[in-house]
Amino acid sequence: MQESGTVHDGSTEQPDGTTESDELRQLLRRLEVFAGELPDFDPSRAPGTPVELFTRWLRHAIRAGVREPHAMTVSTADSDGRPAARMLILKDVGPEGWRFASEAGSPKGRQLAARPHAALTFYWSSLARQVRVRGPVVRESAEHAAADFLARGAGARAEALLGRQSRPLTDPAERERALAESLARVEREPGLVAPGWTLHTVRPDTVEFWQGDRSRRHTRLRYVREGDGWRRELLWP
Repeated sequence: MQESGTVHDGSTEQPDGTTESDELRQLLRRLEVFAGELPDFDPSRAPGTPVELFTRWLRHAIRAGVREPHAMTVSTADSDGRPAARMLILKDVGPEGWRFASEAGSPKGRQLAARPHAALTFYWSSLARQVRVRGPVVRESAEHAAADFLARGAGARAEALLGRQSRPLTDPAERERALAESLARVEREPGLVAPGWTLHTVRPDTVEFWQGDRSRRHTRLRYVREGDGWRRELLWP
């Protein structure tokens, strides 16, 4: 009987000659996409601004029971142009743009200070819908940032007040002690605001709406800013 071994790519060879990599590729191929009842999207009936359409789609996602429909991927780049991405929560959307918050000393805060541009990606898989927002990022006033910070839960404020996001953690017990002290401080000083807390607004140049289709006849509608208005155009899938 042939025993399993390790092949040159680091994966384990099975008795039948396949590798873990082979099995993973086959598994990925078999995963179903665009399952279930998908919504219709007629771009000819889309509103004049991307904020209006985004609001419709977001409300639809909420009604459809999509989990965390306000979660989005925020993509930035550092001073050398190297990209980074992470999941954040949308704070607000309106005529000015899409808003999110961060600590100024965090990696994304430093990246936005060096290159004040970002891309946001929303994906509601059960609806086969994506929204992609790209544009410059504007730092909102200290008053708006403070209001956003104080609207957060006590635990979230205590964590932000530590100001240590993404730094190496050598001892989890140290984190628990620091967090307990910070939480006690929040309880003593309920109006305390982290000095580096920043509210950002993406003022998009382009916003794309993507509606998936089982037969791969995906619909893509892009809004492109032109002066004070928007031009709409369809894109090939």
